[in-house]
This record gives sequence, C-alpha cells and structure tokens, in this order.
Amino acid sequence: MTTTTPRTTSATNPVPAPRTSGPAPAPHDPARVRDVVGVGIGPFNLGLAALSAPLDDVDAVFLDAAPEFRWHPGMMIEGATIQVPFLADLVTMADPTSPYSFLAFLKATGRLYPFYIRESFYPLRAEYDAYCRWVAARLGSLRWSRRVVAVEHDPAADAFVVRAEVLDDDGAVTGTEEHRGRHLVLGVGTAPVLPPALRALADEVARGEHPGAGPLVHSAQYLPHRDALAAAGSVTVVGSGQSAAEVYRDLLDGVHGDARRPGYRLDWVTRSPRFFPMEYTKLTLEMTSPEYTDHFHALPLELRQLLGREQRGLYKGISGDLVDDIYDALYRLSLDRPVPTTLLTDTEVVAARYEPASHGRDDESAAGHPDAAGEYVLRLRHAQLGREVERRTRALVAATGYAAAVPAFLDPVRHLLRFDELGRFDVARDYTVDDARRVHVLNGEEHTHGITAPDLGFAAWRNAVVLRTVTGREVYPVEERIAFQTFGLPDAAADRSPTTPLTPSDAARVVAGGRPGGEAR
Repeated sequence: MTTTTPRTTSATNPVPAPRTSGPAPAPHDPARVRDVVGVGIGPFNLGLAALSAPLDDVDAVFLDAAPEFRWHPGMMIEGATIQVPFLADLVTMADPTSPYSFLAFLKATGRLYPFYIRESFYPLRAEYDAYCRWVAARLGSLRWSRRVVAVEHDPAADAFVVRAEVLDDDGAVTGTEEHRGRHLVLGVGTAPVLPPALRALADEVARGEHPGAGPLVHSAQYLPHRDALAAAGSVTVVGSGQSAAEVYRDLLDGVHGDARRPGYRLDWVTRSPRFFPMEYTKLTLEMTSPEYTDHFHALPLELRQLLGREQRGLYKGISGDLVDDIYDALYRLSLDRPVPTTLLTDTEVVAARYEPASHGRDDESAAGHPDAAGEYVLRLRHAQLGREVERRTRALVAATGYAAAVPAFLDPVRHLLRFDELGRFDVARDYTVDDARRVHVLNGEEHTHGITAPDLGFAAWRNAVVLRTVTGREVYPVEERIAFQTFGLPDAAADRSPTTPLTPSDAARVVAGGRPGGEAR
C-alpha cells in the first residue's frame, strides 16, 4: 500500500539534507557491456541499484533525465506520512542487513532515537524522500541528467544499446551517450492522467488560449500552485483517492480566510459512491503476497480487468485516519458559521468549458478577487439519479491518478517484446516481457500482477526476483509462501482452467463472489 496521510506528528529535528554528490562514477565506456542497464530512477530502480551495489557479479548502471532524485515533490504536504511501515524501504525486505536501509539512514543522520520515541511505524513523506536521496548520494551506479531516447539490440554482442542525451542544468542537450547491457530494467514509473472531460480544456489553458484563467492542475503539481489556487476565490477538487483527500484537507483550513487573505469556496467531486477508506485489515493485506500475485497472474485477462477495478479501494482508497480528520475539521470550522464547501459523491465530470468574466456570473465567489477573469463550468452527472447539473469554479485540481505506458524509446525493439491485446506489456510472472527474459518491468505490471505492482513494500521482493534472473542464482532469499490463507482452490484440479476464457457475466459473478469486503461470499 503506497498511499499517504497528512496531519501526523513529526519528530522535532528537521529532516537533514543528503549529500548532493555520491561516489565518482567510472569514466564512460560505450563499448562496455554491463549486466544491467536501468532506465528511470524512482524508488523501485533505486532499490535495485542499492541491492546490486554489494554484488561483485552485477555490473549495473541506471539512467534518469532528472538532475537528482525527487519523489512526488508536488505532493510533499507538510506532515504527510507514507502509508507503509519503515520496513518497506528500498532494501530491508530483501536484505535486512543492508547499509542502505531506512534505519541506517536514521542512524547516520542522528534521527534513530527520535524516530524510536515517536512510536510510529510510518515515516514522514519528506523523510522518505530524504532517505531515498541519502541512498542515491551513496551509489556510484546512478547517472542523472540522461534522457533515454532509444533502445536497440545488438545481435552480435547480444546486448541492448541504450542511447541517452546528456542534459545540462537547464535541460539543454550537451551530448549523447551509449550504454550497453545484457539486461534492461524499465523503472520509468507512471504519468499523471486527466479524465477525458478535462483533457481538452487543460490543453487550451496550457496553450494560453484563456488569458487570466485560474489554475487547472493535476495533483502532481499541487504545491507549486497552492497559493494561486487559494487566491482564485473558488476551488474544485476532482478525484476519489488519497491525493484528492490530501489536497482537500490541505486547502480546507483556509476557506474562512483571515486578516491576511480572503477565504474561498472549496468543493470536492468524486465519482465513487462514497468516500472509500483504504482497507487495511491484516488478512486483506495478505493479498500483497507472492501467493496472491501467483493467483492473480494466472487468471484470464477479462477477470483481471474486472478485479483491477474492484480492488482499487485496497490501495487507492483514502486513509481512514484522514477521512476522520476531514470530518473533524469540517465540524470545527462549522462551529460559528457555515463552511463554504460541497462534497459530491457518485458524481462524474462529463464535460467542462471555460467562460470569460463577461460571460460568467458575478457571484459571491468572485468577491474580493478582481483578478479572476472567468470561470470553469463543469457539467456533472450523478450516477444514481441520472441527472446532470452545471457547477462553476475558478480553479481546478484533478487528483485523477497516474497510468503506465509503453515508452516510445522502445520502438526499435518492440518486435522482441510481448504485448497483450490491449497494447500493454504482457509481463511474465518473473517480471520479464521478452522470451529471452532480459527485459524487466517494475511498476508497469498492475494489469498482470495486481496490487503488488505499485506497492513499496513488495518492491524489494520483486527486485530479488530480478537479480535472481540476472545472476542465475538466488542472491537474496525469495519467499514463495508468506500467507496463512489460500487463494483459489486448495487442490490442483479446479473446475475451470485459468486459460479458459470467461464470459463477461461469468467474470462478473466471480468478482462479486470474491470481492474483499463485499456482501456476496
């Protein structure tokens, strides 16, 4: 489970800044064939780099276009914690003795005893970011400011050739490099997505077609726009999960304004039937296990598609503590006057447009905000009622999630890779997408492996599997069974082979019968 919740008590010491430069990398040799070339340096490939560092038989290099490690900087809300225990760091679940563990970071930075006294398993989000940067600064295998533009295959050397542009501090291209590797590990992450109803409008705003329009941003860019959002006079948050809840909670305290800043209207629109809390009971958490991943991977595509939608509440829901905190804040703020907010569930944004001030309404939300040139007009559809209404707002935050995609730089080697009928990676159980088992995917396999794909706590286990494939030996023990429960049937003779196609109605019945927390069992 990778989501986060704000409003926790932090330790009194500030999070220390890591060293900005690590071990000097070896001179670049374009003819050198490494064991691993990793593309992307988020937490998952950073963990692989840390687990690879002590291994004499693994020569690895990792490339990223960014100038340094940054983890969700647009959502680094003060006091937010990650919603996994500190054991779910980059390395511990594969190697508890690693010098790159979160506890090693705390000891090295003088925060081990304060963390102990704090008595919370959950690190601050800023603390986790600082920890990752601390690890990154100690690894010589990372190459920042390298934007990968193409991957080719050299049959003579039986190696992948990764071509990268070298960028300066301003992002300008200063040169090119080639890196060769027997194995390619893709850790490029996911990209923010907007619902169809907002995409065209967001493009218009980005192109400057609506001068003076208030912010229309994805939650990934929330913090840089927070002041402008609050100054717009009215803000609507669109989304169902933790990020939407965090943005709403962060803005909620300012709705009444103060002597320095006027208040604003704050609305929250979600198409979920209710504000789903993330399920966090222990037997449900066993679904982040090798056994459940085996079970999910063996299911037919139609059923995996349905389960993927049904199981979003297991890791894309809202922290129960945050739901309660939002209610408590609303209760407190309503003590002496109404709170200028509306929370709409089961409601989807089906269309959106922008109206300049001359066409919009001069309503009370504009009072005190003469710079607001117009309004966004959202057409909302309530699923249960089947009715549509229009709502106006001067700023929008779309906390509408992220999606994985096949990178364009893989085009030269697409013929070597497997794809499913929807054009996504067809990821084998060992996280490879080619018959030679040389191309590995990290966090691009949710449709094949289920809820463990984005889970920080399962990343070290997955990296142990990748290193087993790369080295041909089990470098770090790979647990095959950790769950008390059995997924599927206990005997091998099931009524239906996993490869037998299910009709949509069959799949729907299976989902209804096996839904965690559902009424049908």
